[in-house]
Amino acid sequence: MGFPERGMMTIWFGHLLLGMAYATVVVQSRLLDMNPQLEEAAMDLGARPHQVFWLVTLPLIAQSLVSAWLLTFTLSLDDVVLSAFLSGPGSTTMPLVIFSRARLGLNPSVNAVATLIIIMVSIGVVVASYLIARAERQRQRDMAAAAKA
Repeated sequence: MGFPERGMMTIWFGHLLLGMAYATVVVQSRLLDMNPQLEEAAMDLGARPHQVFWLVTLPLIAQSLVSAWLLTFTLSLDDVVLSAFLSGPGSTTMPLVIFSRARLGLNPSVNAVATLIIIMVSIGVVVASYLIARAERQRQRDMAAAAKA
């Protein structure tokens, strides 16, 4: 757990606790905006509570969960101070390495890591945008088909 020495587990718990505060705000805003009648209708139609969660609630809050994860991941990458306080002598994180190299002079490996992160995020945004647009088109087709019937 990192006690009495600080290590990777201590860093992990620290980032987890900090990220949970941000994730809670993002997910809670979506839950407050959600229509509770959708869950009640699913239960009236015979769905069990776990089915209501997996088939109704989770798809409705999925975008907020992804947003919360992206926000906490970004904040975790950027949080040098928290990593510095929680890391022990044998553990080092990427923000600490970049910070220490920035003071001594950057070498190409830091630029390569930053480029890879930017490429991964860009690919993720493009794929997510495509999937959201495809789901919206499918929803529009389903609504048009339901209106005809």
